[in-house]
Amino acid sequence: MSAPSTRLTKVLLLLFIALNVLVDQWSKEAVRREVEPRSYKEIAGPAFILTRVENTGAFLGMGQDWNPLVKRIFLQGVPLALMLFLMYRLLQHPGNNRLLAIGLCCIIGGGLGNLWDRFYLGEVTDFFQLRFGVVRTGIFNMADVSVSVGLLLVVIAYFRYRKPQEA
Repeated sequence: MSAPSTRLTKVLLLLFIALNVLVDQWSKEAVRREVEPRSYKEIAGPAFILTRVENTGAFLGMGQDWNPLVKRIFLQGVPLALMLFLMYRLLQHPGNNRLLAIGLCCIIGGGLGNLWDRFYLGEVTDFFQLRFGVVRTGIFNMADVSVSVGLLLVVIAYFRYRKPQEA
């Protein structure tokens, strides 16, 4: 890939990461402005629920009761280091595998969206929940959706583009 093409690809990847962060932050701000904490509203019947919780922990509230220093290390420091590492790796080889690149952009953008909340608000706003009979998800946000979609794309890219092992 030529240098201008590589530069353009890098710019597009960074813009896609920024778009993920902006959609996440916009949705959280709208929910903080319009939805009362712990309120409950059916959006699409009983299967899609809008509710607002402020999560000071990680996935499903894990780590909310941790020591503040441990929280800072494991909920801010480690994720920030991981996002920076993924961004570095993404920008080293931006055009090798589009599916992988898009997946990494989603993971990085979602991760940065939640990190923004942790650094500046001390908590992450979650507001979606899916319910299917007795099965229900935890409460999540657009950053979580982005990370989940990104992980799925990375797994698909791995299996689709991996090289067969020689015997």
